[in-house]
Amino acid sequence: MAAVSATSRGAARRAPASRPARSGWQAVDPGQLLLVAAAVLLVIGAVTQVAASGLRQPNVAVVFGVLIALGELFRMLMPGNREVAPIATAGAIGYALLAGVGPRGAPKDAPFGGVPATHSAFQVVAVTAVAALLGSLPHLAVGRPPRPDAVARRLISVGAVALCFRPLLGLHLGWRVLLVVMVVAAVLACAVDLGLAALIRAEAVRARFGIAIRDEFTAKAGLCAATAATAMLIAVATTALGPVALAVFTAPILVTQVAFRRYAGIRATYLQTVRALSRVTEVGGYVERDHSRRVARLAVAMGRELGMSEAELLELEYAALMHDIGQLSLGDPIPGGATVLAAPGQQLRIAELGAGVIEQTGVLDGVARIVRLSSAPYRAPAAPPSDGRVETDRQLPPGPPLASRIIKVANAYDDLVGDSNDRDRGAAVLERLRLDSAAEYDPSVVEALSRVVDRRPRT
Repeated sequence: MAAVSATSRGAARRAPASRPARSGWQAVDPGQLLLVAAAVLLVIGAVTQVAASGLRQPNVAVVFGVLIALGELFRMLMPGNREVAPIATAGAIGYALLAGVGPRGAPKDAPFGGVPATHSAFQVVAVTAVAALLGSLPHLAVGRPPRPDAVARRLISVGAVALCFRPLLGLHLGWRVLLVVMVVAAVLACAVDLGLAALIRAEAVRARFGIAIRDEFTAKAGLCAATAATAMLIAVATTALGPVALAVFTAPILVTQVAFRRYAGIRATYLQTVRALSRVTEVGGYVERDHSRRVARLAVAMGRELGMSEAELLELEYAALMHDIGQLSLGDPIPGGATVLAAPGQQLRIAELGAGVIEQTGVLDGVARIVRLSSAPYRAPAAPPSDGRVETDRQLPPGPPLASRIIKVANAYDDLVGDSNDRDRGAAVLERLRLDSAAEYDPSVVEALSRVVDRRPRT
């Protein structure tokens, strides 16, 4: 790594300037605010319509309302801080797709043999909203309010299905056609939810929409498919057997939710373990306090700027948190833990030893490779031809992976700036990194860092 004077680094260690406090309204994401406002207007319109026309088949509404409320009570967080309520969503979509209720007194041409369900699309939205509120009351009582954007997405998805499907029941479609329409409506619910989630996430974390929609699909496609299938099963079974079918056919999505909850818990514990391990170098005095976390935050922000997927960002975060763990092998710590000041050979040795420690876990081989190459120069000089001739069109050997190049830049920046928010100091370090980008640092990564730093509050 290019050498940087200790004087420059010493000047970078001044006390950080205080950040101006942000009001609550300044912290609200405009996209989330717009989504919540749309959901509120939809609920107000639905409740008004139901109040004016009356509640149709109230016993059925109560049964589905109880299922939705229980689903909201047992909602969960998936990896990526995604709040989901699969049981509530399946119940609400099932209510929207309900063609009839039980076989008693049904006309011969009724779909699936059930008594026709007469509730409107607005009643579906109203029942879903009231049940969601009731299911959230215990969480509110203990200070765990639901995320407004997640509840709004569920309401809008259910509303879209109900508004598309309920009017078609008046056309007296055959059961085969009705099944096809149900499948289309269930797919629509998944598409609306994933699309809205991707839009909110892209704005919240400044990711590209294409990357955000891919991440949402990867994270939630399986659960969304299970929820949609359960909703269709609930709708058909309730039409044929009556409300008692709800208790039987909700079991599959309950098992799925338990499995997803366990996976989310394991992944959260895994990340906490990695974060705890990264603090070993701080406790031992090898690096400055919170250095690894700052590097990880910078690296993840730069990765998003460069279009990395969520899975790649998670691996990048692991590597950034543990990139200095090889310093534990040093007899004498580097002053301030700044590896950017160490000799290139020592940097490579620290990275190699750190990768060796990470490989001992047996499950982080990709992270170990990122750490191993995080001190390698961006461009290695091409070896001269064996016959001594000069070739101008020879390609340089491939450099380290993008994640390694990101950590190299983020680590150098934090080594020189630390926890200071002085923009002039940060600009000076960025300029130094640009000067070294001919061989040491990837120019595109340095520019990504520049954009990330520019979005920080001014001091």
